[in-house]
Amino acid sequence: MTRVTDSAPAGAPSVSALGPAPAPTPQRRPWWPHPVLSAAVGLAWCALVGSVAPVHLLSAALLGWAVPRLVGGLLVPAPGRIRWRLALGLLLRVLWDVAVCNVVVARQVLGRVDRLQPAWVAVPLATAHPHVNALLAAIITTTPGTVSCVVDEAQALIWVHVLHTTDPAAVVADIQARYEAPLIAVLGAGRRPAPADAAQTLGGVQ
Repeated sequence: MTRVTDSAPAGAPSVSALGPAPAPTPQRRPWWPHPVLSAAVGLAWCALVGSVAPVHLLSAALLGWAVPRLVGGLLVPAPGRIRWRLALGLLLRVLWDVAVCNVVVARQVLGRVDRLQPAWVAVPLATAHPHVNALLAAIITTTPGTVSCVVDEAQALIWVHVLHTTDPAAVVADIQARYEAPLIAVLGAGRRPAPADAAQTLGGVQ
């Protein structure tokens, strides 16, 4: 019968000499676990208060930091790489557009309402990236004068209600150039093949 012993091989250090195994290092939670959602929350807050004053920008930053942490367990992982310099430029552009469009919409509403030409405009989605499309819808709604109502992933369209326009194709081109293209660049999303028709519209909807 072979005798089994618990002695270590000759020359091997004992367990007591090695000491206890080091504890695993806890992973630090990122400050901005869902930056896309944080940006959307901040933009929505600025739109609700109708101001980009420093105190409201600070409130937007605090909400953008807190809300994703509170609902983080219900969210999908954030995109891997974000081009922060481009993201900052887009944020400044949206804040500027919010301020300018507030003045434009105020003039339209306080003027002759019968001259307004509201319309439904279908904006083709250039990417299937969920974060890009969700944030694009948030930006459109944040900007006064336009509201994104339906994101149709099956048809690759986002339906937008415009308070006043005489050129739906120009609205589509403006949304794609000012918001969608920068979002695609910020998140490094791939593009769909360009559709044959650039825009659809149902004009005259009150």
